[in-house]
Amino acid sequence: MRIVFLGDVFGKTGRQALSRELPQIRRQYKPDAIIVNGENAAHGMGITTNIAKEFFALGVDVITTGNHIWDQREIIPYLEKEERVLRPINFPEGAPGNGVIDYRLQNGQTIRVVNVMARLFMDALDDPFAAMNAVLKDNPLRTKNAHAVVVDVHGEATSEKMVMGMMLDGRVSFVVGTHTHIPTADTRILEKGTAYQTDAGMCGDYNSVIGVTYETAAPRFIKKYANPRMAPQDGGVGTVCGTFVETDDKTGLAVKAEPIRLGPELIETRK
Repeated sequence: MRIVFLGDVFGKTGRQALSRELPQIRRQYKPDAIIVNGENAAHGMGITTNIAKEFFALGVDVITTGNHIWDQREIIPYLEKEERVLRPINFPEGAPGNGVIDYRLQNGQTIRVVNVMARLFMDALDDPFAAMNAVLKDNPLRTKNAHAVVVDVHGEATSEKMVMGMMLDGRVSFVVGTHTHIPTADTRILEKGTAYQTDAGMCGDYNSVIGVTYETAAPRFIKKYANPRMAPQDGGVGTVCGTFVETDDKTGLAVKAEPIRLGPELIETRK
């Protein structure tokens, strides 16, 4: 299976970059599945119903999110009926929506996508490691119900995401981190066959502070106060970042893992 995962889409610039680069991604990587983290797609804060539908119209198969999932309140009833939009699986019982989907692709295979949120420097959610063990117990890799398993670990600390990757090595196809908006240079296949990248990066304007303007981000660090309110860096061309993974159909494990960077602001991986 050929899988493309694209990191946090940030604001209007990120949405436009995604729309612009998806045709190139299809030509270059010929993906069977496209997964996108969309938790910052609505002006940098959450995702709306219309934006989710826009992503699906572009050919996105599954949308993952993170700690900003509730920022646009209108998404809550949509989560209850649209299983392809995930929220972290380790929110407390009773939270709207779901954190895992078994999605049947056009090629007849099924991909299991799991969205989980880390806890260090994040909200105090339920144990993400226990949550993942429970999910894999119910539906392990290499069964007819899961030809490939992709895990989006939404978290701040690289160490916590790396522990998750190593714990799941050999048990899933791909573990990828989101949330920090900077692509890490550790795209690789772990010892037991699981593809891994600590953070996929952002789809947005990299001439910014992780997606927001310098003018609204800098006072938090230089002057230690939070005014003015942070605003997305919109108006630029934007860069799309993520990861391409190819799996062995017999084992479900990774045979190839490559970073994706398409756009003017970072060194590209365009072929």
